[in-house]
Amino acid sequence: MELTFTELRSKEVVNTQDGRKLGKICDMVFCWPENRWLGVVAPNGRAFCSKKQELFIELKNIVKIGEDVVLVNVGLPRKENGCKRGRGA
Repeated sequence: MELTFTELRSKEVVNTQDGRKLGKICDMVFCWPENRWLGVVAPNGRAFCSKKQELFIELKNIVKIGEDVVLVNVGLPRKENGCKRGRGA
């Protein structure tokens, strides 16, 4: 399958471990001069990529590139939103 960066960056990245949408691919990482593709960068659920929040996804963690979605398998730390679970929550 041939795919341009423009086509790839239009696809939503979804983590298969928890179903979370990680955003659309905002960058790719290559190793030069070896000409190896190392992985992609996603905004980790944010609207835009910022160096502070972006998530590097290694090529080995890309499960499937489909028509609209890139499925990845990455373990992410849980986000704390300030809400406590349990009684009354």
